[in-house]
Amino acid sequence: MEQILLPTVQNGKRFDFSDAEIVEPVSEVQVNAVKRTKHFIEANTVEVTLDQLKNDCITPVFAKDNELTISHPLFIETIEEATKDFFRGETVESPIIRASHVIKGRIPSAIHKPANQLLETDKTQYFERACFSIDVPTIYQDINGNRLYLSIVGVRAYNLQNLHSKKVPELFKLAVGFKNTVCCNLCIFTDGYKSELRASSINELYRQALELFQNFNPAKQIYLMQQLCNSSLSEHQFCQILGKMQLYQYLPMRLQRDIPQLLITDTQLNNVAKSYINDEDFGSYGSDINLWKFYNLLNGSVKSSYVDSFLDRTVNATDIALGINDALHGGERYQWYID
Repeated sequence: MEQILLPTVQNGKRFDFSDAEIVEPVSEVQVNAVKRTKHFIEANTVEVTLDQLKNDCITPVFAKDNELTISHPLFIETIEEATKDFFRGETVESPIIRASHVIKGRIPSAIHKPANQLLETDKTQYFERACFSIDVPTIYQDINGNRLYLSIVGVRAYNLQNLHSKKVPELFKLAVGFKNTVCCNLCIFTDGYKSELRASSINELYRQALELFQNFNPAKQIYLMQQLCNSSLSEHQFCQILGKMQLYQYLPMRLQRDIPQLLITDTQLNNVAKSYINDEDFGSYGSDINLWKFYNLLNGSVKSSYVDSFLDRTVNATDIALGINDALHGGERYQWYID
């Protein structure tokens, strides 16, 4: 079996494999043997299939001109096509789709029926929010005993779109990064994320997805994540940082402006504390914790976010972990958390 190369980006061109790092190959048995006992997002989502989205859900329209939106399945299929085209020759798995916030309705002939008399054929529905993950398991790296696969993640939330207006470019969120197969945590960096991808057609969506993939530098992201393994927090430092993070939201705005933004909620920080003690993979109660484990505790906690805020908090977890690592080595921007 041939060796697999971890690609890099050079001069804004497609991944160049010539200077890539050589890693051990993944056999097809290994790829298929991965069991998804955990999800890349939790919160109130349910797993759905493309067929369910196509056949069981209607597509919302812009109210003023009755123009169709780009539906969830069309968004997913467009990004899947872009992924297969850009990573041609790699294994691209089928999308894993999670959805939430069902919007229910009725067909016109059932408007006056009592609810308890409605037939299934009388009902309509669509999911207000949906997200998906497309894994490319033949592009991977091991960090601190954890295998990470390249993963493309998309989010569509109709609640962020004004459907009462005329048709305008529609809002999507798209990211490329790595997924930790131990826990399905996503590792997303700012330069691999478009928080406001706006498109009026699937052609625009496709083109902007290719641009994101082209500008992504996987080797840089792997390097930065590996550096997290080389720094540790004492239990005292961990507790201090967690306490400062909980103080952040109560600070006056004039003080918050001088500190990098924190999007992780109090409930999620409580989960970080709980996981520090109980998590089998990343818990470190009673000993030092390296920043790779700390990073994954943050990533695990933000999986409880709603779909529309999930990727923003995932990127924020990355910024916090890298920022604290920098502060431990003399950087000033995140120094407030460790002083």
